[in-house]
This record gives sequence, C-alpha cells and structure tokens, in this order.
Amino acid sequence: MFLSEHQSKELLAQYGVPVPSGRLARSPEEAEQRCSEFPARKYVVKAQITAGGRGLAGGVRFAATPSAVADEARRMLGTTLVTAQTGADGEHVAAVSVEEALDLAASFFVAFVLDPASGQPMLLASSEGGVEFEQRQQMDPDTVKTMILDEDGPAARDALAGFLARIGIEGEAPQDILFAARKAFVDTDMALLEINPFARTGGGAWVAIDAKITLDGSALFRHPEFESLTEKQGLSATEMEAQKNDINLVRMDGNIGVVVNGAGLGLATNDMVYDAGGTPANFMDIRTTATSFDIAKGVSLLLDQPRARVILLNVHGGGMTACDTVAEGISFAYSRSDRKLPVVARLAGQNAEWGIRILKDRQIPVEVFDTMSGAVGRAVELAG
Repeated sequence: MFLSEHQSKELLAQYGVPVPSGRLARSPEEAEQRCSEFPARKYVVKAQITAGGRGLAGGVRFAATPSAVADEARRMLGTTLVTAQTGADGEHVAAVSVEEALDLAASFFVAFVLDPASGQPMLLASSEGGVEFEQRQQMDPDTVKTMILDEDGPAARDALAGFLARIGIEGEAPQDILFAARKAFVDTDMALLEINPFARTGGGAWVAIDAKITLDGSALFRHPEFESLTEKQGLSATEMEAQKNDINLVRMDGNIGVVVNGAGLGLATNDMVYDAGGTPANFMDIRTTATSFDIAKGVSLLLDQPRARVILLNVHGGGMTACDTVAEGISFAYSRSDRKLPVVARLAGQNAEWGIRILKDRQIPVEVFDTMSGAVGRAVELAG
C-alpha cells in the first residue's frame, strides 16, 4: 500500500523524524489559509500523489506569498500529473501539501528496504540526493551504498557512523534520525521507506524534506490503524475493487491478462512474458486469504479490460491457495461474462490435477502446459 508524501511524513514524525512544517489543502483558498498556520519566508506547494518524479513534472512549485501559494495550488488541483513513474495515464491531484521552504546546504538520498538474504532492514544511501537522483543512479549504480542496519546500540552506532562518513554525513543527529526511521520501518511493516532529499539546512539541522512509504499489504491485518488510508492511496477504481477482494492488481498497457498467486511468481511471470516478446495487461498477486469468489472478481476485471486478448494462468498451489480454488474462480468469472478469452494454464502443486479437471469440465477455452515457458510462449503467440 502506497502512502502519499503528506501521509509518509506524518507517520515518520510520530517516530521523531524531523519534517518541514506543512499542512494539507484541497482547494486554493484552503492552501492560502494554511499559510497563516506556520508563517514562513517562502513556501513550497507539492502535488500529493503516490508516484515519484513530481519535481521534474511540475508537481513541486515555490511561492513567496500566501496569494502565490493559492495560485500554484489552483494550477495543480484537479489536474492529472504524468511522471516517469505514473505511466501515460498519470495520477489525479486531489490535494496539495503547503510547506515551509527551507534553505538547504546539502542533500542526500537515504532509504530502507528489507534485505532478502538476512531479513533485516537494509539502509541505502547516496551523496547524490534531490530531484535528479534517479537519473544519476541509472547512469552510475555505484552512487548508492548499502549496509545492514542493526537495532540501535554501540556496535550499530559505530558501523553507521563509518558508513555515513563515506558519503559525507557526519554527527550524532543524522544517526539518531536514521535509527528512528529504522524503528518506524520495522514497527509498521514497511516494504520501502525512502527519504529524498535527506537534507542539512543552512542552520545545521537535519530534515526529511520528502518521503515515500510503501506498506506491506500482507501485514495490514496487524495494523488496523492504516485501514482508513486504503481509499486514499491513489489507486484506480479497478485496483481498489481488486484490493477489496484480497487481490493485489496493477493495470498495465499490454494485452496478456496474468492470473498468478504470489508476488514473486507474479513478477517472474511478467518478466518471462516480456522476455518472450509479449506485454502483460496487469500484475496480479492473489493473496492467500482470497476465496474462489474473490478470484472470480479479479478475473472479471481482466475480462473487462478491452486490450486483453488472452488469460495466462500460472498458479503454484500450496498453503491456503490451492489450484482448484483458483480454477473455481476462473469458472465463476467466465460463467458471468459474455467475453470468453482463451486461457493458457500452467498449474502445479496442491490440487493441480483437480484444478485442470475443473477448467476442462466447465468448458473453459483452456490449453494446459506443464512448464511456465511453454505456457508463456503460447500466451504470447495467441496475444500476437
């Protein structure tokens, strides 16, 4: 689950991470009024979307007066902002954040992700922070340094101090902030925490100028306090409907509808589709809690997608998601739809044979393959 910048910094502030003074506004008049709540010499108006790359797309504007803040908010609100991360459809701007513009002496990039090998928080950092960080990182991947950051303690402090010194960050204050950010990352089950820029002001203070957080959707059952944020994360109506039915779905621009259980298998399947010369119409992750009726809803969303020409079903049954449960979902969806796209299926694991029998007995237009490569190749052929 993606959080906007305003939500991300609000969460970090609860853990003691310094952020600029700011307020959320949903109209130009409200934006101007918000300025009186934190008088500043200069303001910055930021479009609140979940994708990155706003600065290069006109989604971050500076303003010298409250009336100028209102003007900038008027230009942004209600528009669709297209960045390098939104795709061609862009993202609707329903709110802006009005913040104090700070004088920055130095800017850095820091982020936390989960290290897949150790299961521990990994700190990523670079001396090349700011709006053009991604372009610089693509040109020189070595600009980002990494370390496993253990819980706060003398040994972890020494290791962090040495690591930060190599990228030009010194002093106790930035260490305190990064340990606070690590605690937030662990406590709230984040999948990604990115602070860019992590900046030192002209007065020597360290501040998280911008932040982006992705929460682990599979861990939301541990965090009922985040449930109200689900409807505010900027998802499309289709993606929201999928979320309500225990399916993680991201629409894409291709013509192969992909039905997969598991995020890792979903990513691998999409990669194989691209490698075979095809283009996925979506990314899908059927959660372990999804029922056959939930799966039917997700498949129906794919059948309703005009670009889709074929359904690629790649399922490994295990745990709480058996192959026959997914097959039942396919059957339910097809029984309710007038659109009967061909299905290319590869089923393995728990109840795989039963799942294949369901698809054939229910007269789903299915071709079955024993290997992922065989199924992907046939789906790309049919889509072409």
